[in-house]
Amino acid sequence: MAKIKTKQLIYRIKHRYATTSNAVIVIAFVIAAGWAWGAVNVMQRNYELQREVSQKQRELQLVELQAQNLEYEKQYYKTNEYQSLAARDVLGLGDPGERVLIFSKNSPPPQDKSQPEEKPTTVLEKPSNLQQWGNFMFGGNSHSLQ
Repeated sequence: MAKIKTKQLIYRIKHRYATTSNAVIVIAFVIAAGWAWGAVNVMQRNYELQREVSQKQRELQLVELQAQNLEYEKQYYKTNEYQSLAARDVLGLGDPGERVLIFSKNSPPPQDKSQPEEKPTTVLEKPSNLQQWGNFMFGGNSHSLQ
């Protein structure tokens, strides 16, 4: 009996499912799945390449800005203003009418007398969080803490 049911099952599978139209559909599905998989791979590769191109463009812009900055520095170094500052710094030269003050190493720094002296202020210490809670729980007021 089991042999007959098995043979009937095999017969039904061969004639119902193993037809040429079903084989064509399976082959078409495999081709479509392969095409879709390839398309996804190509899109992924294009995304990665576009990301690399964008990164290279940003690096190019950065290098161009750095080159432009160096060009501006080069032009600045050619100006009379920079040459005057460099001569003053390196050679210790000054403009006409300027006076140089030299302080000894142990002298106090000069104080500007046009500004009033600052008076020391008293700093009130803030009570700790535990003290604040204790004050709150036992009915004290905030003025008693200060």
